[in-house]
Amino acid sequence: MTVRLPAVTAVGAQEAYARALSELAETGLSEDDLVQVVQYVTEPAAARAPAGVTVSTVTVEGLLDGTAAVELTAWPGGGERIPTPHGVVTVADEIVYLPGILPADLTAGFGEQYRSCLEVAGELLKAAGTGLEALVRTTDYTATATRADYPRCGRPRRELLGGTGTDGRPVHPGAAGILVDRPPVPGAMAWLDAVASRRPLRAVNPGWRRYETLTYKPGVVAGDTLFMSGFGALEPATQRALFAGDLEAQAEFTYAAIAAVLREAGLGGESVVRLVEYVTPDGVARYPGIAAIRERYFPGAPALTSVVCSALLRPEFLIEVVPTAVFP
Repeated sequence: MTVRLPAVTAVGAQEAYARALSELAETGLSEDDLVQVVQYVTEPAAARAPAGVTVSTVTVEGLLDGTAAVELTAWPGGGERIPTPHGVVTVADEIVYLPGILPADLTAGFGEQYRSCLEVAGELLKAAGTGLEALVRTTDYTATATRADYPRCGRPRRELLGGTGTDGRPVHPGAAGILVDRPPVPGAMAWLDAVASRRPLRAVNPGWRRYETLTYKPGVVAGDTLFMSGFGALEPATQRALFAGDLEAQAEFTYAAIAAVLREAGLGGESVVRLVEYVTPDGVARYPGIAAIRERYFPGAPALTSVVCSALLRPEFLIEVVPTAVFP
């Protein structure tokens, strides 16, 4: 079975990676079993990517503790590792883990860079014997200065993404939009993390009509895994941001929205195996106070990664949460 560990923080990526491997060893697995390494760093130069493994380096505004964090995902045997010009792709249990994706042309405009990222994802997926229709989630990183341009991502997503689910309905991957003012390389205006599955897909939506016209879904089931979009305190019917300035109220609303998607899929909060939480600088001071709320909604103690982003797509948002759940 897939082992997902919470992010391990330290002073420096090398130390964080060593500590994360030590925690992995406690599960009976080793570096040979890794299927993905995500390292969160405040400076691109601090990254220490291990060779021959699927790696994503995410530059962030800060961390709650330390200067770097490393999040590991492993599978006994390590799956199939496929070298490509853009990094190593790993397939394990039919989940396709992609390396961090940068646009091919760093001189292009925002919309062109985003489209390029999707095209690079397509090349990576082709190496794994599938295509963009297999994507189950993208995490889009862009700068605060491009917030007004983000809707331009809709056109390339509409033209390049989406397939048909097992129920005959359209399936678009889940999505999260995170604003980071520290690009991983100079000139990058958009960069992505993405994951796909070679299993049949099924979209999950608890009846929120806004998703009928969007290029992403609240959740996508692939095999025994539910990959979910990023969630914030957004009222689905009116698309109004709620509880400006109140982190606890935003967290309560966000977790309740996640719970609604879980129920639609036939799952409960204990089925969540990973939460990645992006908190803005204005939310950091009160962030420890939402632990009790989180535990109430997700009693299974999911692997937690908490990082500080520069901002979120809605200026009122203090937190965005990206969950992953597994069927028993």
